Amino acid sequence: MTAKKDNDNKKNKNKVLPVIPLRETIILPGIITPILVGRSATINAVEESYMDDKQILCITQMSNSESDANPKAEDMYRVGTAARILQIFRLPNGNIRILAEGTSRITVKRFYRTSQMLKAGYIESNLVEPERTPEFHALIRRFSASYENYAKYAKSVPNNDIETVDEYSGIMIYFYLVLSHSKLSVTVKQELFEIEDIETALWEMLNHIDSETQILKLEKEIDKKVKSRMNKAQKDYYLHEQLKVIHKELGIDSAADYIKFKEKAAKLNLNKEAEKRVEEELSKLSRISSQSPEYAVTTSYLSWVCDIPWEQPEKTVFSIKEARNILDRDHYGLKKVKERIIEHLAVMKMAKKVKGQILCLVGPPGVGKTSLGKSVAEALEREFVRISLGGVRDESEIRGHRRTYIGSIPGVIIKSMKKAGTVNPLIMMDEIDKLSSDFRGDPASALLEVLDPEQNNSFRDHYLDFDYDLSKVLFITTANSVSSIPGPLLDRMEVIQLPGYTAFEKIHIAEEHLIPKQIMEHEILGSGLTIDWQKEAVKKIIENYTKESGVRNLNRQIGKVFRKIITEFVECEEKKEFTLTPENIKDYLGVEKLKNNKINKENRIGAVTGLAWTALGGETLQIEVLKMEGTGKLKLTGKLGDVMKESAEAAYSFARKNAEKYGYKSDFYKNTDIHIHIPEGAIPKDGPSAGVTITTALVSILSGKKVRYDVAMTGEITLCGDVLPIGGLEQKLMAAKRAEIKTVLIPAQNIPELEEVNDKIKENLEIIGTEKLEEVLRHAIPEL
Repeated sequence: MTAKKDNDNKKNKNKVLPVIPLRETIILPGIITPILVGRSATINAVEESYMDDKQILCITQMSNSESDANPKAEDMYRVGTAARILQIFRLPNGNIRILAEGTSRITVKRFYRTSQMLKAGYIESNLVEPERTPEFHALIRRFSASYENYAKYAKSVPNNDIETVDEYSGIMIYFYLVLSHSKLSVTVKQELFEIEDIETALWEMLNHIDSETQILKLEKEIDKKVKSRMNKAQKDYYLHEQLKVIHKELGIDSAADYIKFKEKAAKLNLNKEAEKRVEEELSKLSRISSQSPEYAVTTSYLSWVCDIPWEQPEKTVFSIKEARNILDRDHYGLKKVKERIIEHLAVMKMAKKVKGQILCLVGPPGVGKTSLGKSVAEALEREFVRISLGGVRDESEIRGHRRTYIGSIPGVIIKSMKKAGTVNPLIMMDEIDKLSSDFRGDPASALLEVLDPEQNNSFRDHYLDFDYDLSKVLFITTANSVSSIPGPLLDRMEVIQLPGYTAFEKIHIAEEHLIPKQIMEHEILGSGLTIDWQKEAVKKIIENYTKESGVRNLNRQIGKVFRKIITEFVECEEKKEFTLTPENIKDYLGVEKLKNNKINKENRIGAVTGLAWTALGGETLQIEVLKMEGTGKLKLTGKLGDVMKESAEAAYSFARKNAEKYGYKSDFYKNTDIHIHIPEGAIPKDGPSAGVTITTALVSILSGKKVRYDVAMTGEITLCGDVLPIGGLEQKLMAAKRAEIKTVLIPAQNIPELEEVNDKIKENLEIIGTEKLEEVLRHAIPEL
């Protein structure tokens, strides 16, 4: 039975009326419905219709429409309802509420978008009563009975207003009433409304009603089961019980998690202890309710166990030649450091089960310690994971928290293994010298097991509570100084010193790496901007705007120059070429920050240049001594540490003992006060290597002889005048090089170390080894 179009009146074709686009609702013929209108175009449509003949089209817009505020023609359905506006109410907020009655079913032929509203040309397409057959009469009865049954279970669905159909009268209005009051989605209602055969529409509607009735009936049964289990003490758990019954009806319960973790664990290569622990947790999981707090703790633990890597890695074949190329590509200079790393990799390649030494890269900030680790990981084709240990003071950060604590999690070692996803990553532990300790434990002690090749095959995290093999992990640590690393921890690592870069190396790094990197970051290529860097301009920045062993601050200064140039280029596009010279570099970086970086080029009495070594690299140290009438007091200033104070006292005793030898009164201490000062008083200073420098300054001030300005020295002294060896020789020589020192006096016992010092550092430096203070004074004070 096909519905017939109402084609009797051809004048109905292509009639045009304003449109109300409906959101999440549908208006049907014969149904009076309130509509809230808020969009300006829709308000215009209502106003025009109400002032005219009160006729308007109500058409639903599709639910997936992107242009919700201003729907397009393709966002609208083509079948809708012509309606008559019965009443209109104007609200205080500017919106309009109308009462509209559907009059006929229509089909849109074309939409028209005007500046004020949306209109549509349409024809009426009302459905006609079907043929009156016994089969159709039976369908109506079945439909009516199903709806009555549906209304019993569906709350807020009215049944009183829908009268039983007598014979075939009012079948259309009955269908529209049922469709309007049902709880079907708007999309389903629109699909049923668009069916042009009333019998087909009734059958489809009947299927939907029966399906909804079954769902509502099941909900009532679930509700009944839950309530039957409840007593007065269980009312607070009503919602949880209801959810539990729903899961049971759907076949969803805690068994799903049990099966998931059991299957995951079966595929892993667990050790015996871990396998036993997983079986215990799975057994516990099968017995507890999913609403129990213990349930979340257990599933979290099993997730960690299943997520960390267990499988043995495939053997990777790496090339030593390629590794060397990667290190040379990423790092300029550092010849000794790269050679030691290559040796380490060569041993790994040769020996299949070698327990490698843990490497500790020690050097000032910005010399490339962390990036060296990344390069090694790339050369070995391993995953790279970085752990920052700076400020870590809780042992649980390393070993994890025991599961007795709420919110406990594994430590950083197990977290890093999970992040790497493989049992043989390269883990870099940054700033190992910055570890702290307090009442919560000593993390440095916890690292002893991790960094010991003899023990880390059975590392035990407090959270996992079973042994985990770390023997295939390559650990590399970094530090600025070994002085603050505990002895037992330092003993487990091989220290590789990164002394820093010479000015020549910094210029090369700036030209080959830093400047190209800044060009890429600022997207200068293709912008029409040209920047020409003179080598002397880079050297000017290194000498007068930075004071470091690395290149981190140099990179910042170069970036500052680029930002200044880009700003000038953007503001004045006529200038497209810039040349940086030593003369104009101050226009971009301001006044020189380190004018006093060079030594005072004048021989002076009581002023000596010493050499020091800090976590930031080598430094020159100006030591000044004054004498004045007094009672023999020795005054020390410059925020000196205990060791340096003792060196000053030893130097004072040496000066008293050898007074006649160097030409001053032996009883000077009775009526002369001595003041020893080391400038930059806000910076703490300590160490024994300033002994020869303080002694030289004391002898100079007491004898009245001048000290050579171009001589710098370092060395510890004894009361007998012996010069003892020092540390950080290469860094100290770099500091002398930066300060344009010509002659450096070092302990004779340090002379063999010069073979390992970069030739560029030793270039144009006269390095003299001394065993006695007499030799130091002879070179430093020629007049003595």
